Order: sequence, then C-alpha cells, then structure tokens
Amino acid sequence: MTDRDVLAEVFDQNRTHLQAVAYRMLGSQTEAEDAVQETWMRLMGTDAAVVNNLTGWLTTVVGRVCVDMLRARRARREDLSGPWLPEPVVRAAEMTEPEGAALLADSVSMALLVVLETLSPAERLSFVLHDMFDVPFEEIAPIVAKSPAAARQLASRARRRVRGSVREPEPDPATQRSVVNAFLAASRNGDFDALLTILDPDVVFRIDAGDRSPLTQPPVVGARQVARAVIEHARFTRLGRPVIVNGSLGLMVGPSDAPAGVAGLTIVGDRITAIDVITDPAKLGRGHVN
Repeated sequence: MTDRDVLAEVFDQNRTHLQAVAYRMLGSQTEAEDAVQETWMRLMGTDAAVVNNLTGWLTTVVGRVCVDMLRARRARREDLSGPWLPEPVVRAAEMTEPEGAALLADSVSMALLVVLETLSPAERLSFVLHDMFDVPFEEIAPIVAKSPAAARQLASRARRRVRGSVREPEPDPATQRSVVNAFLAASRNGDFDALLTILDPDVVFRIDAGDRSPLTQPPVVGARQVARAVIEHARFTRLGRPVIVNGSLGLMVGPSDAPAGVAGLTIVGDRITAIDVITDPAKLGRGHVN
C-alpha cells in the first residue's frame, strides 16, 4: 500500500464525519461536499508523516475551508431581499416511531440552521466544532486566529444566541404527525380559526425561492399573519405530502427525485413554531427522498 492509499483509506473512514461538520457549518449538502473535496485536495498536498492525529487535522481543515466559504457567501448575499434557508435533508415519512425518534436525534433541525446562519463565521465555527463535535478550543483557536480563551468566548456568545432562539423540537413522531395532519386539514379547508389553534403565537413563515425570485419575501411573523399566508399558499398544502425534513415531519410537493418545493415544519409541543418553504431549484435539485 502506498502512502496515498493509506491517506485515501483514512479519509474515506472520516468522510461521513467531515460531511456532517461541513453541513452544520454551511447548511448546504452541495457546498458541504465541495468543502470535503477541498479538504481531500489539501490532504494530498500535506506530508502526513508530520500529522499526529489525522482525524483532528481533517476536522480543523474542513472547518477552515467552511469559514472561507461562509465569508465568500456572505459577501455575495449582501443584497438578498428575503431569507436564506438551508438546503433541506429529506427522508421518507414511512418509518416506525422509534426510527423517527432516532432520526430526529441524529439530525440538525432547520430552526437551528437558520439561527446558525445569523452568527459570524468565527462564532459558528467555534460553536459547531466545540459544542457539536467536542473539538478543544486549543485546536479551534488557530482557525479563527484567536486565543483559546477568545475562541471560548465566541462559542459562548453563539450558544447564548442559539438557546435564546431555538426551542427544543417535539421528539415524539406520533405527536408530530397529529399536528401536521391537523395543519393540513385546516389549511386545505381554509379554516382560519383552526389554524390559529395549531400555530404558535410567535410562529414564523419564511419562503426561499432563490436570490432573484419575486416569491422570496421577508419573513411573516405571528399566528394571524401566518395563518393568512398559509391560506394564500394553500396550493402547497393541497399538493404536499408528508416527508421528514431535517429530522422533523414536513411536506414535499412534486416527485421525490425532482421536488418543486419542500416545507420544513418546526413543531414544539402541539404547536408549529416555524414554517420554512424552500422552492429554490438550486437547493432542491438533489433534495430527493432517500
């Protein structure tokens, strides 16, 4: 076995881990794959003999690549008129309740990814690597060009933002399904009062149809305003079918291999706290049901 073969084997063993890190950093499966590929290229240009911990090295390198991508993306999106939503991870809804609960536990929610997008690249990196993947601040510090204490502060600031914005999603698949069924019935019937009983008072409705689409609009906030928006977009709920979106029950319109739209529903208790509709073709081209 050549040194390159050994590196390739180690890299393949860590690919799933690196993809998970990159997706949490970027909120895009496509961009995450690009970041993982760039990490591979950097590995090929490195003398592996001087690397004591290849898994740690790969993790920090993919983090550094993601920070560069986030900064470039932020500069491109300065004039975006509406919300930017993550590229959804979609799975079939036909699974047992234990399987659904396990999938939720292993997923990163749409609500969390939306909040992570509001962080600075350095805050996001510090939080994701430390809080989600247990990377020590001593290893995070060089990536963000800070001291370990400063990296700790970045993660702490991000953690406060997350805790103040993201409520714990409902873990029970049966409860999720009950809420979604009631939501579909109310929206398809245009029942405004029934929608109010399902929507959280501070519910948020967002649409991401792409940077240049007139359908992309500022978020709608509040149960009454969102109920009106849901009824206005009733075509989506009439045609939508349940799927699992980032670990929670949501909706998909169109064929599984080429959906026209995906809606992530954030459910807390027996209320919907966020509705995130993604119709941007660039984010749905590979968002098929697995």
